[in-house]
Amino acid sequence: MPRDMDRWLGDGGMALLGELGVDLERYGVDGDGLGWVEGTWVPDPKACNPSGPVQGGVFGAVADAAMTFATLASLEKGENGTLLDMNMTFLRGARQGDELRVRGEVRRLGRTVAFARASVSDTEGRTIVEATGTNLLRRAQKTE
Repeated sequence: MPRDMDRWLGDGGMALLGELGVDLERYGVDGDGLGWVEGTWVPDPKACNPSGPVQGGVFGAVADAAMTFATLASLEKGENGTLLDMNMTFLRGARQGDELRVRGEVRRLGRTVAFARASVSDTEGRTIVEATGTNLLRRAQKTE
């Protein structure tokens, strides 16, 4: 059963994501206990450069949040993680008002590190941005 993160749906607990138009809608864990999250994003003017496209750093904030949410969904209550590194690849652009899909998922969950992936795609399923990240985990101490 996934960690109960219902209260973080919507803006993921980050007002900035709500301001940018991100809506995390559902989450869970797969058969291997790896967390995932999915949502929508309609970028508003705050997310865009003056010339119109969504600014790359804004994609970074959205990808980071999606990977972190998926990682937390994989962990027990009271455990958390901190992003150590993130790599992003920009495949195409997006603009204000575009309807986008956001997905974060854990690819591998170890005792101290989680490897995650995030993607932003358009309504036709074309990937706009791919990101991978590594999270340092803070796990509950096991008592014997």
